[in-house]
Amino acid sequence: MIIININYLLLVTILLFFIGVLGLVFNRKNVLTIIMSLELILLSSNLNFILFSIYLDDIIGQIFVLFILTIAATEAAIGLAVLTIHYRLKNTIQIDKITHIKG
Repeated sequence: MIIININYLLLVTILLFFIGVLGLVFNRKNVLTIIMSLELILLSSNLNFILFSIYLDDIIGQIFVLFILTIAATEAAIGLAVLTIHYRLKNTIQIDKITHIKG
């Protein structure tokens, strides 16, 4: 069995998190890239919870991950539905063009 040090896996989660943050910071025009960056941030935090749950031999982190995954799935579904409706009306998904959204 291959044993991997937890520090290397935590480094991977940190890199995934910062790639997601950089996607949010540097790309403020495309909605799809923003949604993908948010998903990457949520999945890196989920991986972090799973790692510590396995490392500490506790199931609470894995249960918490299930809740985060359901929230991430609903966020993606609602975001893509709103984006689809906006694209059908305006024929663009650029954020700087979205000014007339009323709630």
